[in-house]
Amino acid sequence: MAERELLLWRHGLAEERHPDLPDSARALTPEGIRRTAAVAEQLHRLQLDCDQLLSSPLRRAVQTAELGVAAGLAAGFVVEASLAPGGDPRPLLQPGAWRRLGLVGHEPDLGHLASSLLGAPAGTLTLRKAGIVMIRLGAAGARLEALIGPRLLRLRQSSRRSP
Repeated sequence: MAERELLLWRHGLAEERHPDLPDSARALTPEGIRRTAAVAEQLHRLQLDCDQLLSSPLRRAVQTAELGVAAGLAAGFVVEASLAPGGDPRPLLQPGAWRRLGLVGHEPDLGHLASSLLGAPAGTLTLRKAGIVMIRLGAAGARLEALIGPRLLRLRQSSRRSP
């Protein structure tokens, strides 16, 4: 089995829960858009581009995927129902025409998936909003390559701007 990489990306900062607003319609806040766009740009600079990018159908995840595409992280994305909260994304990991697969979704689902792949108890890994985890999948199993919070990526970006 050829080695492949899985990039799990949690959606950015979204509107607060409100009884008049369905959870599926909660959008990224203006700050969430700014921070998530900065993360997407840095992921692209780090050459973590994805052959395929799949997104939860919830608005905040779709917006996150759109920001990733705008930054050059992927050529496009596909909405995937199994990335909605409570879904089972494991069937998406079957070998296919990808070397690096990006999944945009939610907590605790992405953290549980990462923990499960790495053989760790559920809840061991958690992703902050707009944070990522990179896992290498190969014949010997799964290996954690990176767990990066959005603040670290933004700090790296702002340090590049300093003289």
